[in-house]
Amino acid sequence: MDRRSFIKIAAASALAVGAKGANAAIFDGENYRNAMQQDDAGLSVRFLGTGAADWFDKDERGEYRRLSSVLLEGHIIIDFTPLAKDMIPPMAHPDTIFYTHSHGDHYNPKAAIELGIKRVYLSNTWYDCAVADFTREAKKLKVSAPEIIPLYVGQSVEVDGVRFTPAPANHATAKRYEQPLIYVVEKGHVRLLYATDTATLPAYTTRWLNIDRHVAEAKPLTAIIMEATMGMGHNEDYRLFTHSSVFDVERMVKVLTSTKRYTPPVGQPVYLTHMARTMHGTQAELDAQLPAPLKAAYDGLEVVFR
Repeated sequence: MDRRSFIKIAAASALAVGAKGANAAIFDGENYRNAMQQDDAGLSVRFLGTGAADWFDKDERGEYRRLSSVLLEGHIIIDFTPLAKDMIPPMAHPDTIFYTHSHGDHYNPKAAIELGIKRVYLSNTWYDCAVADFTREAKKLKVSAPEIIPLYVGQSVEVDGVRFTPAPANHATAKRYEQPLIYVVEKGHVRLLYATDTATLPAYTTRWLNIDRHVAEAKPLTAIIMEATMGMGHNEDYRLFTHSSVFDVERMVKVLTSTKRYTPPVGQPVYLTHMARTMHGTQAELDAQLPAPLKAAYDGLEVVFR
């Protein structure tokens, strides 16, 4: 989050709590959310985790990444595990979660219930399994299970002014008929592609997203957050069938840019996430070595896309 956004949030919260006395907290959840939503129509994103499944502790370099997860607008989460809980700001109170798929480094019903999630969106292809999972965990915790809402490819849903459109990812899970998802997230003029666990983009996904070269009137993306499980120099790793590399993302961005399917504000990076510990250097090395416009996100990074 840039300095101007932070000041606006602080000002809005301070005015709202003025009557509560000098010892009142500067932020509360409602004011934090309102400030996020009124921030010049920008889409606020906080990276709660940026690692792939092999991050379970610090590596030999002392580096650590939580499992991939983002917080949008202060109250909407995409994917979540207990490892990312400490990255949620105290003034944020997430109530909605969208899942990309059922792998354990993205999906943890108990953690979502304990976080206070009220609504859960996920692919209709594993809806029944998710209902059973959440019902079981809620019973153990002696609380009510959240509402589970099935999503269908191409079906857009809107949550407090933010529109989510799911599209197929090139990925697979142990559930034979599950279709993992990526999302296009839209708010105002912002059209963000959030894509983890996908070997680039399937042809029919580009068609669904209106960025296929055969679409007469393309609807360009304005922001991209994408996985790069494989780092530079690891283009031939076995993960290539279900994941993307830095090279894959760089090539995709070049094509989308040259065909005007990706039209970001000047200087805005493409943020990489879901980075495997075994295939990437330190954050400093990534900052120095990644080709523009690619930039490695890190846990706790806050961005406002405009």
